[in-house]
Amino acid sequence: MTAFADLGVDQDIIDALTSKGIADAFPIQEQTIPLSLPGQDVIGQAKTGTGKTFGFGIPVVQRLGADPEPGVKALIVVPTRELAVQVYEDMDLLTSNRSTTVVAIYGGKAYEGQIDQLKAGAQIVVGTPGRLIDLANQRLLDLSHASEVVLDEADKMLDLGFLPDIEKIFSRLPAKRHTQLFSATMPGPILTLARRFMSNPIHIRATDPDEGLTQANIKHIVYRAHSLDKDEIIGRILQAEGVGKVVIFTRTKRAAQRLVDELNDRGFNAGGVHGDMGQEQRERSMAAFKAGKISVLVATDVAARGIDVDDITHVINHTIPDDEKTYLHRAGRTGRAGRTGIAVTFVDWDDLHKWALINRALDFGQPEPTETYSSSPHLFTDLNIPEGTKGRIATAPKAERRQPSGERAGERAPRRRRRRTGGSEAGEGTQAAAPGDGTERAEGAGTHDGTGKEHHDGRPAAARRRRRRRRSPGQAAQGA
Repeated sequence: MTAFADLGVDQDIIDALTSKGIADAFPIQEQTIPLSLPGQDVIGQAKTGTGKTFGFGIPVVQRLGADPEPGVKALIVVPTRELAVQVYEDMDLLTSNRSTTVVAIYGGKAYEGQIDQLKAGAQIVVGTPGRLIDLANQRLLDLSHASEVVLDEADKMLDLGFLPDIEKIFSRLPAKRHTQLFSATMPGPILTLARRFMSNPIHIRATDPDEGLTQANIKHIVYRAHSLDKDEIIGRILQAEGVGKVVIFTRTKRAAQRLVDELNDRGFNAGGVHGDMGQEQRERSMAAFKAGKISVLVATDVAARGIDVDDITHVINHTIPDDEKTYLHRAGRTGRAGRTGIAVTFVDWDDLHKWALINRALDFGQPEPTETYSSSPHLFTDLNIPEGTKGRIATAPKAERRQPSGERAGERAPRRRRRRTGGSEAGEGTQAAAPGDGTERAEGAGTHDGTGKEHHDGRPAAARRRRRRRRSPGQAAQGA
């Protein structure tokens, strides 16, 4: 491994990285940083999760100097809001020991805060094309002095139809600038873009862009599963040995929210990131996931590029992706930073043709996914699931689960018993399995309508009233 100091990185930036436990450079950083620091235009080709943000971010911060003048001096363009937040956080870390300030510019949030930061003199802007053009058109964002420019995940820009917007942004940039372009793949339009807007760039390919399909540190498992059994299978996978943070991908935002609700009902700590959520909600979910407050994140593909978390152990494709590129981007959420990971894909009967195309493109050698149910023995052995595991986490006894929110089990039950015994002392309260008392309720006998009403033990209501009359305080006194 190569230390950052050996690449010519300033000590204050090294100190910022060390504070987060980052000591050695990844391959893409080793190859791009020494070229970019002197001002060479660079095309970096590497899949997500290989450290490319620091690969372009360190040269940007260092080239601006320790105390740059106020105003936008660097622009980093990203395709999605989630990625804007992630890159902003990384750049904020790199500048933590400098006066340089960073602002994230993207849609879904109020303009005011972003405009205030620009007016305050932020030097580095990380943004999505739409909001950048919007603010530039309003003359609130001046890009005429941005000498450092980065296009991150250019292939995603192409997929989302942002290339015309990129051309508009470049028309506002100074002709003399240092430009870096990073992309997992290099389709023709991206190479054309590079030729138009870059000056004699050097193309660095840190790894094969399709390395993810045969990547040794990711185990790929493909099952043909029934849609009605998927939730149960997932519940069991989430209790496998070695499971940490898990990302589950669904095809639609409605399916994502349904799965979040289902997993929470099963006792798991799950959150979502999808299009039906507001930007603030999505950011809260991502922050909670990164911090470990929730261990399962259910997402649609629109959010995939913003999930940059190193300690994801499993990726589960609840529905098969449409093509091999999407598969690679999903699977690339795990096995990051040299860790191992597992990618599990469910293939519906109707989607076998999609799997055939992905299998052929990625050369998996598994044309027929293994037919799998939640009870299949190979499910447990493939994923190290303890024998006998069910798809629901064992929780407190039913009497405790029915306590109103915020109350501890046992606080209200004694009061209910006192009301039913009509003032009787010890003896009645200790009767075992007396129909309708707190003991029987705790054991789950009888039925309950979920609204806090009495359990019914099969005896007529009149018989229960007679029994209560026989135990009235007056009768108890006569018996004494």
